[in-house]
Amino acid sequence: MSDMYKEVLVSRKTPVTNKLIKGVLILLTVLGILAGMIFFPLFLVGIAAGVASYFIIPKLEVEYEYLYVNGDLDIDAIYSKQKRKRLVSYTVEELELLAPANSHALDFYKNNKESKVRDFTSGDENKPAYILVMNKDKGRELVKLELDQDILADIRRLAPRKVSQV
Repeated sequence: MSDMYKEVLVSRKTPVTNKLIKGVLILLTVLGILAGMIFFPLFLVGIAAGVASYFIIPKLEVEYEYLYVNGDLDIDAIYSKQKRKRLVSYTVEELELLAPANSHALDFYKNNKESKVRDFTSGDENKPAYILVMNKDKGRELVKLELDQDILADIRRLAPRKVSQV
């Protein structure tokens, strides 16, 4: 019996909208405080924008960590390389299908409106992505990941009929 332990870190590209949100919040904070020196109620706007910046800006930069241990996959989000949060946990027993993101084996699941889609990739189209179709208690989930070959090989070893190559 061989044990498999693997960690994969995926940095999500920061979208332009997130950069724009960050810039607007910083600008509102600075302008509100500077204008507050002349007209006090604008100082409160600057303080409110500063508080909003404190809570929102760290969540704009995200990395995903996949932790795979003997058929169990845990996905964590790491915000601004400081705070970690466990997002989901999956097991191979919940797996219905694993296939490349562009596979025709996924057509039925992609066209089904009841399936919940979750994307934990970097957003880079050049990196190979895979979709796991998971049966959870709350319904079916389509989970998009950037898995490495070691994890794919181990899932194929544990559930060969649930893994599609094409």
